[in-house]
Amino acid sequence: MSPSKFLGIPECFSAHGPQVDHLIDVVHWFMIALFVGWSLYLVVTLVRFRKGANRKADYHGVTNHVTSHIEIAVIIVEAVLLSGFALPLWRERTDTFKQVVQEEHVRVRVVGWQFGWTYHYPGADGKFGRIDPFLISGTNELGIDRSDPNGMDDFTSPILKLPKKVPAILNICSKDVIHNFCIVPMRIQQDAIPGSEIPMWFTPIKTLETSVVCAQLCGEGHGNMVGTMEVIEAAEYATWAKAQSDASLKANGPKTPVASR
Repeated sequence: MSPSKFLGIPECFSAHGPQVDHLIDVVHWFMIALFVGWSLYLVVTLVRFRKGANRKADYHGVTNHVTSHIEIAVIIVEAVLLSGFALPLWRERTDTFKQVVQEEHVRVRVVGWQFGWTYHYPGADGKFGRIDPFLISGTNELGIDRSDPNGMDDFTSPILKLPKKVPAILNICSKDVIHNFCIVPMRIQQDAIPGSEIPMWFTPIKTLETSVVCAQLCGEGHGNMVGTMEVIEAAEYATWAKAQSDASLKANGPKTPVASR
């Protein structure tokens, strides 16, 4: 039985998600045991030390060490959760990242702003163009330098599109305040910090359309800072990305001079 599923956690759509779900379940079972144990202790205490059964106050208190032993046991279980589950999962994610970078993957810059998300793709060349805050305008919201050869085919999207079964590396950043990019079905989230680009990665294993949310209070519009992510078939993604890249290159690439007569 899975406590997290009983409590309504969404279905997992990422390759690493089952490890996260297992850790969540273990923590839930631990918290259930603590809740039941301390609730029983409270009931026993209320009955045993009720006023009717104890007319005379006892100024010496508890003389045994049961509570100390329970507290030590709780500390041991928490240490096991940290060293036996959380740290190995974290180590696996960080170690595998080095391998993912060297293999075929999709990379996207995720830029948070009050109150939405913009997705910056590197285009067909796979290289992001230079970013210059002084170039930000109504038609260039991220300040992509189109004079940079690497930036001519870059394109942006209001929707995060990713291919199924291909590792996705997202570089998370922010234009204004601290946000948090969270995709619950992928069991992944990362703070978006101004001035920093922090990578996070996952591998979608099923197609879906879902919401991405900001999990960090960022202002009065925080509750409406909801975006969309679509995981589509790899072939469909390749067609979409090529069309977007070609359109951007056509609009921003070198213009062919018209021969004079």
